[in-house]
Amino acid sequence: MSNYGSFSGDPKTKWLSESNEPDRYMELLEDFVYTDANGKKWIAKKGTKINGASIPRALWSIVGSPFAGDYRRASIVHDAAIKDSSIEREEADKMFYYACLAGGCSKEQTALLFAGTRLKAYYNKSKNINELDGASIFSSIKEKYFGIEKEIRNKYFEIAKPIKNNMANKTFEELSEWMKAAIENKKIKNRIFSFFKKLWPF
Repeated sequence: MSNYGSFSGDPKTKWLSESNEPDRYMELLEDFVYTDANGKKWIAKKGTKINGASIPRALWSIVGSPFAGDYRRASIVHDAAIKDSSIEREEADKMFYYACLAGGCSKEQTALLFAGTRLKAYYNKSKNINELDGASIFSSIKEKYFGIEKEIRNKYFEIAKPIKNNMANKTFEELSEWMKAAIENKKIKNRIFSFFKKLWPF
């Protein structure tokens, strides 16, 4: 097991094309498990339907599809975790961060993916974008939420720039605190700047 945990192997899935489900849904054919660095097992059970809900669909063209790439396995256990009412969303997102690293993502890529999950959590809580993710591009729902989709993308680009500069190398706690403030448009007090300002007021 790495410092970030490990997976039970490669997930076994099948695509679903049921009339009442979007074609991008998949179903697990057997249990899939991520064991974190503390030994906690995050289980996506056989029969669980997954749809890449970890990342807002508006960002798929930017960060990549959740069904491909190094974060594919992390997205599966995260999808399952956010459907479990006994698991706090922030706890599930923290797990996703470390699962991405365990899956082989770089720190920068992981931080950018984590930004996507936090944006999804924030906008779903404030504006309920779950129905947006499952909507047809031509539906009235899509038209209704077009402005929100654009807002999500703009906010993501705003957050991504400092991540690519240096924030990705911060600890998870520092990254998480900064990201929460950035998403909610709050300013984080820079302790170093404040210290020197006290010494040399200007």
